[in-house]
Amino acid sequence: MTLLEGSVGVEDLVLLEPLEQESLIRNLQLRYEKKEIYTYIGNVLVSVNPYQQLPIYDLEFVAKYRDYTFYELKPHIYALANMAYQSLRHQDRDQCILITGESGAGKTEASKLVMSYVAAVCGKGEQVNSVKEQLLQSNPVLEAFGNAKTIRNNNSSRFGKYMDIEFDFKGSPLGGVITNYLLEKSRVVKQLEGERNFHIFYQLLAGADAQLLKALKLERDTGGYAYLNPDTSSVDGMDDDANFKVLQSAMTVIGFSEEEIRQVLEVAALVLKLGNVELVNEFQANGVPASGIRDGRGVQEIGELVGLNSGELERALCSRTMETAKENVVTALNVVQAQYARDALAKNIYSRLFNWLVNRINESIKVGTGEKRKVMGVLDIYGFEILEDNSFEQFVINYCNEKLQQVFIEMTLKEEQEEYKREGIPWVKVEYFDNGIICNLIEHNQRGILAMLDEECLRPGVVSDSTFLAKLNQLFSKHSHYESKVTQNAQHQYDHSMGLSCFRICHYAGKVTYNVNSFIDKNNDLLFRDLSQAMWKARHPLLRSLFPEGDPKQASLKRPPTAGAQFKSSVTTLMKNLYSKNPNYIRCIKPNEQQQRGHFSFELVNVQAQYLGLLENVRVRWAGYAYRQAYGSFLERYRLLSRSTWPRWNGGDQEGVEKVLGELSMSSEELAFGKTKIFIRSPKTLFYLEEQRRLRLQQLATLIQKTYRGWRCRTHYQLLRKSQIVIASWFRGNMQKKRYGKMKASALLIQAFVRGWKARKNYRKYFRSGAALILSNFIYKSMVQKFLLGLKNNLPSPSVLDKKWPSAPYKYFNTASHELQRLFHQWKCKKFRDQLSLKQVEVLREKLCASELFKGKKASYPQSVPIPFHGDYIGLQRNPKLQKLKGGEEGPILMAETVMKVNRGNGKTSSRILLLTKGHVIITDTKNPQAKTVIPLNSLARVSVTSFKDGLLSLHLSEISSVGSKGDFLLVSEHVIELLTKIYRATLDATQIQLPVTVTEEFSVKFKEGSLTVKVIQGPGGGGTGKLSCKKKGSRCLEVTVQ
Repeated sequence: MTLLEGSVGVEDLVLLEPLEQESLIRNLQLRYEKKEIYTYIGNVLVSVNPYQQLPIYDLEFVAKYRDYTFYELKPHIYALANMAYQSLRHQDRDQCILITGESGAGKTEASKLVMSYVAAVCGKGEQVNSVKEQLLQSNPVLEAFGNAKTIRNNNSSRFGKYMDIEFDFKGSPLGGVITNYLLEKSRVVKQLEGERNFHIFYQLLAGADAQLLKALKLERDTGGYAYLNPDTSSVDGMDDDANFKVLQSAMTVIGFSEEEIRQVLEVAALVLKLGNVELVNEFQANGVPASGIRDGRGVQEIGELVGLNSGELERALCSRTMETAKENVVTALNVVQAQYARDALAKNIYSRLFNWLVNRINESIKVGTGEKRKVMGVLDIYGFEILEDNSFEQFVINYCNEKLQQVFIEMTLKEEQEEYKREGIPWVKVEYFDNGIICNLIEHNQRGILAMLDEECLRPGVVSDSTFLAKLNQLFSKHSHYESKVTQNAQHQYDHSMGLSCFRICHYAGKVTYNVNSFIDKNNDLLFRDLSQAMWKARHPLLRSLFPEGDPKQASLKRPPTAGAQFKSSVTTLMKNLYSKNPNYIRCIKPNEQQQRGHFSFELVNVQAQYLGLLENVRVRWAGYAYRQAYGSFLERYRLLSRSTWPRWNGGDQEGVEKVLGELSMSSEELAFGKTKIFIRSPKTLFYLEEQRRLRLQQLATLIQKTYRGWRCRTHYQLLRKSQIVIASWFRGNMQKKRYGKMKASALLIQAFVRGWKARKNYRKYFRSGAALILSNFIYKSMVQKFLLGLKNNLPSPSVLDKKWPSAPYKYFNTASHELQRLFHQWKCKKFRDQLSLKQVEVLREKLCASELFKGKKASYPQSVPIPFHGDYIGLQRNPKLQKLKGGEEGPILMAETVMKVNRGNGKTSSRILLLTKGHVIITDTKNPQAKTVIPLNSLARVSVTSFKDGLLSLHLSEISSVGSKGDFLLVSEHVIELLTKIYRATLDATQIQLPVTVTEEFSVKFKEGSLTVKVIQGPGGGGTGKLSCKKKGSRCLEVTVQ
């Protein structure tokens, strides 16, 4: 039992405390938010539509709920279906499952789940499987022709359905019978904004191939049909093309022939074509208004489609024949009347087609008359409706729900009373609201609203909706459940919501205001005899069979029964059917109007709960004993609460339950002991039992844990001890085996050596001592000689860049081969160096130094590698003035080039000549060579350069030098690699200290007033050209962009 333990909220609302409407809705909301969509009220199932697929309907769940009773698992529709099926199979009781709720609450899906569960758990076999398949495949057919998209639901059933599934004595399905109620045929000709016509029209246009559409004289575009809402041609999540193929397959499985399927589609196409027949005003010769058809092509196509004379159809649409005792009078219809006749014909054709489909399905799934059978009925019917404008359809729907509520209350009380009687418990009369007075108000044969409506429709004289309302006001002026504007005025009441053409009925679920406009027309539901006769004259077998009254031989002047009378008769038959069966209830609830998953509207659910009478249902169960359970199950759950029954009890179940409850000192008023069940009056008592059980379970769990831990420790110790003994014995045995193995191996080795020594001693006189060693040395030397001679003949070229080397012929020559290769390379390098002059050696040393400083650090380095360092880039030999600048004691000039000096104040550049000697860096103006700056090499602190392809460099001077007081130098050189390499080597030679060369994009330059930060960035071009542009950023930052 999982009603309380580990559940979300309260799984059975009978156990809900406090019992209020708000707490009931909050409990449903709590469970819905945790994806628990099913809740019980005793044996009634409340289902909240999740608007999503939940993983609780697969074969695993079917098997689980088949093996347990109703309350042993969480609430589920399978539990209710299983209870109904098992009662039918084992107790031989006919069952019915009543599914009610608003549009969009999930009634159709619930009925499918019930049927799929029954199909899954009943018998197997070829014939049984065929029957099950036909029963299941009736759903796609009825959904296609009877369902439509509404504002509230994308797949709303627009008819009521009652299906009797018949089983044999083994519980295997034999067949069934389907009864349909009140198809919403007005939808054929008109739909609200945002709604669609019946699915079949869209499926036909989307799924039929081009050949079929041509034969039906249809176009695929839904916008071309007056009866289809052009703004809502498709529905999210619904594939009309695929559904049409499913429909065709289902009709084939049920037993429809290809010709029958074709005829059904032709009649559906006829309805669509009728909507496109446009009627216009015309006048007869005497000036009387008449009507005609604007374009005869549409009527002609209809005639060709169903084998009908287009002239006959046009006359039937535009005129009416009145039959009297003496003659027939033909009356022309004006445009409004003709449009009414056209729409009435379309509605009648579709309604009769739907009835024919239901009867055709019944023929396929009917059971033979000679077999004894059990019956399970599934009722999927409209729920209670309160709209902004309630008309005749809502009136009859709510009348049906009043009758179902009456059945529900009476049969629930009857079932309770029978159970109390079976268990021998006194029955106390339950006070409840009897809605029989409301049912009588509507259905009384002489003084009911439906009787007054029929009387008004049949009486001669001027008949209108207002005269009907006046008759109701006169008849029910003092009825406690009837109101209108007239009755309110008589009682001096003011209600602005009550219209002059309205009346109100106080239903069990609330007050509903009905507008009487069109009550007379909808109840009459007349179709002119001319139209029936025209349809009967068609050469289309199916269409002709739908209008038998059109046959002149069967013509009758008797007025057909009204829609209200037909519905009342159907409801009476349904009620009689339900009273003969054991009822099971599924109350479906829509959580929100937007069809959104996870969203729960408290107000909307509250209104539906009132319509469905959920609180009233709980109160009926509360009137007696709220909870009851078989003695065996109760004792199995609670026997641990008594020392007498725990851990073993050998007595009877009832005696054991009495022992348990006696030791708990339960009040006798709270308990009643039946013949097979224990009855508990208040949920508080059950909660108390559950709390005591929870505490007892904790105690037992602690005891079990203590015992288990002790047993586990003892077992673990014994296992460790046994393992230690085994390991020790194996270890000692293994040690002895190893020792014996070593001794045996040693003995064998000694024996081998002794035998070998004896053999060598005996045979030494036959062989020369050391011959083998001499032979092996000779062979080895020969191989070495061959290898070296071959290497001599295959030596690579003497170029130091050639690194080829012959491979060794044998692996044991690899070491010698690598050593010879190394020596040969060193010899080539020495030969190459001996050929170089001192100047070439110096150039290579400079290149090596440049590699160590800038390889992998500066982008312009690879370009400088193949270019030799010249040193003189200004023609120093031809300029004696510049030669004087170096001084007489400095030796030769190492580097002379023109550089650009960057002004640290504004970023502008000016040309300078830079001379590098062994001891100084001399910078002079190109225009005035005498104005020079001499920087001793020992004054250089470090040099900064960027990693880009630019020539920017900074000479950072030490502060203690005389030149350093002026500040650092920021220069741009086209030969920055060569210049910095020579400065580095000259500084190393002059000071024996390595000059730090920093490669960075941001460095600081000092000058007299302070310091300046230089930031070097790469321009959009990627810095390929190496050109620089300097821009001052504030007073302390200079931004250099490399183009």
